[in-house]
Amino acid sequence: MQKKVKVKPNSKQQKIEEQSDGSLTMYLKSPPVDGKANEELIKLLAKKFDVAKSHIKIKSGLSSRQKLIEIDTDM
Repeated sequence: MQKKVKVKPNSKQQKIEEQSDGSLTMYLKSPPVDGKANEELIKLLAKKFDVAKSHIKIKSGLSSRQKLIEIDTDM
């Protein structure tokens, strides 16, 4: 499954908002430095979709706020 994700790093609180078009807006506490925000993003998505962190890949937008995430739910 693929999801479009908009990331907002340096937020006061950590939360996930599902948009009406099925995309996600993720508020992350981590700064966008040294991949810290991407690590937090993967950790939160793994918890939300109940999969291992290794089943989540950032397909595009590694250094962008707009990302395309692939989640492998076939276990």
